[in-house]
Amino acid sequence: MAKITKDSIKSLRPENGKPAFLWDGELRGFGVRMMPSGVASFLLKYRTKDGRQRKMVLARVGTLTPEEARTLVKKYLGEIAGGADPAAAKSEARKGMTVAELFEAYQAHRKRDIKPSTWTGDQGRAEVHIKPLIGKRLVTSITTKDVTDLQTAIRTGQTAKKRRKGRGGHTLGGEGAAARVTATLSGAFEFARKTLEIIDRNPVANVQKISISARERHLSLDEITRLGKAMRNASAELEPPVGLAAVRFLLLSGCRRMEALALPIEWIDFPARCIRFGDTKTGRQTRPMGASALQALKDAPSDRQWAFPAQRGDGHFVGLPRVLARLAARADIHGISAHVFRHTFASVAAELGFSELVIAGLLGHRPAGVTQRYSHTPDAALLVAADKVSARIAGALDGKEVGKVVPLALARHP
Repeated sequence: MAKITKDSIKSLRPENGKPAFLWDGELRGFGVRMMPSGVASFLLKYRTKDGRQRKMVLARVGTLTPEEARTLVKKYLGEIAGGADPAAAKSEARKGMTVAELFEAYQAHRKRDIKPSTWTGDQGRAEVHIKPLIGKRLVTSITTKDVTDLQTAIRTGQTAKKRRKGRGGHTLGGEGAAARVTATLSGAFEFARKTLEIIDRNPVANVQKISISARERHLSLDEITRLGKAMRNASAELEPPVGLAAVRFLLLSGCRRMEALALPIEWIDFPARCIRFGDTKTGRQTRPMGASALQALKDAPSDRQWAFPAQRGDGHFVGLPRVLARLAARADIHGISAHVFRHTFASVAAELGFSELVIAGLLGHRPAGVTQRYSHTPDAALLVAADKVSARIAGALDGKEVGKVVPLALARHP
């Protein structure tokens, strides 16, 4: 066995869904374990003075270099020779870990393996809900009842508070927040059980899951027409042009709010009539765009980097909620949001007779066999669908006659 190096770690490959191990040829007990997920950690395997075998995780590969890990192993081996049991001592110390400390360790453990937006969202849920309610409690003291009580507190708004100045609105809690917090907490306690080994069971495992009512609000064609009129009138009242352009594109494309607002110019492929997203909620993706949606992008006041740049300074546009609130008031529309626009796009597509699989492809969902097949070049059938949906919404938005909907005939197979 050779000495563990950066290159030897890179060449390590798990097989058949099982972890792969690499042991150092010079320093006894020093090794690396790579999980099937690709996460690698430095290990120390040793025997205690009374003959018990221990295997201790030292750190994730990347947080320490092989040489730094080697130095740490030599330190521990010296302590072991003197009769110490560092793995047992580490385990005992962890038993005094609070929920807040657990969550920070959990976030640090997975930061490189999840999307920044997921990490930030979970961090926010911890600061607003988890830490104020149970953050000071010991991990080992948390029961299923404690988690159920936490759910109830969040559902009933006990953790509601005003957001920081300049952000607007309130953090209200509710069913959705309670469900997301519970899912986040479950991951943290599973980390405590499987990785840190400080609890025998996950207290979230038997908590009854919250059933969240589906939000199916979408705009009618009449509401879209009223919104379009409000947008045209708003132009004369100095509503930010970039905000109006973003609203129009969201309606015509069915994109998620941040997919649109944080859209780099380089991802737009006008000749291929698509957006080549470098990252979305479901990963890298090529999304077909209707002609009306592409025209909205061409007409938007973009800069060299962003399709919808900030009004002042660098970065992309962030003032959409305020623009929507003002437009909704002018149009006398209630319950308006960027996500409602996405539902609206899907509703119009269904009204036109397109199948669920086609609609999923237009929205960037990932059912088997849809977005995977269209990952490089948008399929002609999806482009036709995107054209028809965006054209119908554009017609209503511009106050033009949209005509009667005639559902598409379904093809019959012999």
